[in-house]
Amino acid sequence: MIDLSIQGPDKTPIGSPVQASKKTSEAQGGEASFGEVLKESISEVNRLQEEADGAVQSLASGQTTNLHETMIALEKADISFRLMMQVRNKILDAYQEIMRTQL
Repeated sequence: MIDLSIQGPDKTPIGSPVQASKKTSEAQGGEASFGEVLKESISEVNRLQEEADGAVQSLASGQTTNLHETMIALEKADISFRLMMQVRNKILDAYQEIMRTQL
């Protein structure tokens, strides 16, 4: 299978939770907490959403005529949002499973 992911200079996929945790770990000199990784991932999804909005605005106003780049930005934002929602669903399922556990 062909790997089509976009990679940064350290060969980790750009915008991945692994990359976000590496940034936090490097900044603090230690391990990043789960909450920090989630927070950074959510801010990355937000950044992609804002980038897609900007691309649509510039296409609608006639500042750019490159439909391909606009569609790519929209799809990146959509895929990252769907991934974030799946991660949220898994976290909620795990929480509910823990709450059902009898002591």
